[in-house]
Amino acid sequence: MAVQSSPGPAQDYVRDAWQRSILFLDILRRRGNIYREQQEKCAPNVLQFEATLVLDGRDFPRPVNYVLVRITPPDGVKTETGKRPFVVVDPRAGHGPGIGGMKPESEIGVALANGHPCYFIGFLPEPTPNQTIEDVWNAEAAFVQEVAKRHRGAGKPVVIGNCQAGWQTMIMAATHPDVPGPLLLAGAPLSYWAGVRGKNPMRYTGGMLGGTWLTSLSGDLGGGKFDGANLVANFEKLNPANTYFDKPYNVYSKVDTEAERFLEFETWWGSPILMNAAEMQWIADNLFVGNKLTAGDIRTSDGFQVDLRNVKSPIVVFCSWGDDITPPQQALGWITDLYRDEEDLITSGQTIVYSLHENVGHLGIFVSGKIATREHEEFASAMEMIDMMPPGLYEALIEEAGEDTYNHDLIDGRYLFRLVPRTLEDIRKLGTSNAEDDLKFAAVDRVSAINRRLYETYLGPFIRSVTPPAFGDWSRKMHPNRVRFAIFSDENPTMGMIAETAERIRAERKTAGEDNMFSAVEKSLATSISSTLSALGQARDAMMEQVFHATYGSPLMQALVGLDPQGTEDERRAEREQLREQERDKRRAELESRFEEGGAAEAALRALIYIRRGDGGADERSFAVLKGMHEAQPTSRPHSMTQLKEALREQSLLIRMDEERAVAAIPKLLPSDKAERARIWRAVQRLAHAQGKVSGEVVRRLARIEKLLAFPTAPVDKEHANAAK
Repeated sequence: MAVQSSPGPAQDYVRDAWQRSILFLDILRRRGNIYREQQEKCAPNVLQFEATLVLDGRDFPRPVNYVLVRITPPDGVKTETGKRPFVVVDPRAGHGPGIGGMKPESEIGVALANGHPCYFIGFLPEPTPNQTIEDVWNAEAAFVQEVAKRHRGAGKPVVIGNCQAGWQTMIMAATHPDVPGPLLLAGAPLSYWAGVRGKNPMRYTGGMLGGTWLTSLSGDLGGGKFDGANLVANFEKLNPANTYFDKPYNVYSKVDTEAERFLEFETWWGSPILMNAAEMQWIADNLFVGNKLTAGDIRTSDGFQVDLRNVKSPIVVFCSWGDDITPPQQALGWITDLYRDEEDLITSGQTIVYSLHENVGHLGIFVSGKIATREHEEFASAMEMIDMMPPGLYEALIEEAGEDTYNHDLIDGRYLFRLVPRTLEDIRKLGTSNAEDDLKFAAVDRVSAINRRLYETYLGPFIRSVTPPAFGDWSRKMHPNRVRFAIFSDENPTMGMIAETAERIRAERKTAGEDNMFSAVEKSLATSISSTLSALGQARDAMMEQVFHATYGSPLMQALVGLDPQGTEDERRAEREQLREQERDKRRAELESRFEEGGAAEAALRALIYIRRGDGGADERSFAVLKGMHEAQPTSRPHSMTQLKEALREQSLLIRMDEERAVAAIPKLLPSDKAERARIWRAVQRLAHAQGKVSGEVVRRLARIEKLLAFPTAPVDKEHANAAK
């Protein structure tokens, strides 16, 4: 009798590998079909939420291809009319719209879950004729104004600017300072020259290409349009291992489980949009290469200087060490570009909060997902607290709250949200370009301007005269980033056979065992290929960095473009600094008369600010107490939250100007009635103890305030410590 042997490990592996290959090709087929479907849509997007059109930017006096929609909460989720609305602005960085609401855990989902009405500013794949970047940020301001009108009394809308929408939102807030509420910049680059050597290679790209003349060439070849697929390709070049091997191999190796996640992401990643050539040129000249935004060198069409220090709203910056597209230096470097020191920042009336994630990647910052959900949830719930904070620089720290955490019932959710005062030196410690490197990037800017002028004078007219009108459409269709999607769609006749074969394979799928030696060899080989590509990418980046510094660090190069190595940043910004000094002097003069003005609320706030300066910082518990006290205030002394915010900021500046004078004047603000003074003292104590046991310095300051209020010194009892509850 013959014995039938079972297939061996080699046969199991070969069968598994062949089946995975067919199934992988079928996934690419499905991706290609999705790409075709997206291209045929008028407004393709990846929003996972139902939405209703509110405003269409194409109907504006200066038409733009942006729209404002209101997000419909999913079943089981309710928004509260009294809560501040959130507006999420999508980045137009080459990809299609919707990334801010791509998943239930995304920024939109988190805002809705917290009861906030939510709006979304997206765009269409084709720009309107002649629209400019200025038209776009003015349209954003109009959208935010419309949201504010629909939610009067709820506070100015929170505006979230993702990636490239971050600088757009900052310009909008600087040119329309009274329109937005708090700003949240997620993975948004504002300082394009910032970074550290050995990392952040993308900042050298402009110099290695000789500036932005290639942007002009692309626009001319595209018939006045710039293809966003070029920007997508630049992102992909950053990580060749992931682009050319890791991402496709991950799908191939997990073909039975990874298809839907892959297709969801590729729907967004594989739908590049178009921009007017003039729009892209503005971005490249003023931001990518020129870095003019933080220097105040950008002006509007009517001559208005765009100075980010005109932003009145609190600014929250969320960035990550795992982000290789917008590293923390580029997300935060603008702070040290704008302000000389903490005093400069505070007297400008600015509140800036930043949060550093350890490892989330660029897209994870605003797609959110589970890895960054904690941060987005805390920002959403703490935005009112941030809006109330006195001017200054703070780092947001999010800590898990245990059951034994003091005043645990004042904490919203699992985490305690704290704001810790920081200095500009803390930002510099994250890594920044030195004066020598800044001079090299300034040389790139000069070279770029020269090359672009040469192109516009000599080559540009010729290119435009010989380029057929249809060439732009043809070149976009043939772009590698589009072809690699389209070629696998059902329009390719051979893919029909792949679809049929894949269907049969799914019915009889058999995988090689986990202990199959050939599978282990495959994984080992995959690791080796990935490591090799990573090493090649790092070697390429290191070489590019060396060439960049050797070229633009040359004294001859800098002399040829007219740069003076002895020139200083202060000289570059002398004019605007003089204007800012005049404004600060005017503000100081106004405050000089305010030390002895005010009433009980101003006295309590001034006392609290003085006491908390003993240890610094604040957390959501003290804000919960302050909010509770505000809501319980007698109707005869109404103060809105906006009035309370302004009073808090003013009292903070008075303490900052002259602490001794401000504290000594507190009794003059108080009523003579002892019962009223006792009420104020209890309120100050409750606020001072809301965050737990106070330090020795805070105890000393409490005792001084108690003495000023003319009360006998007494130890703080349990009732005072727990009154917040």
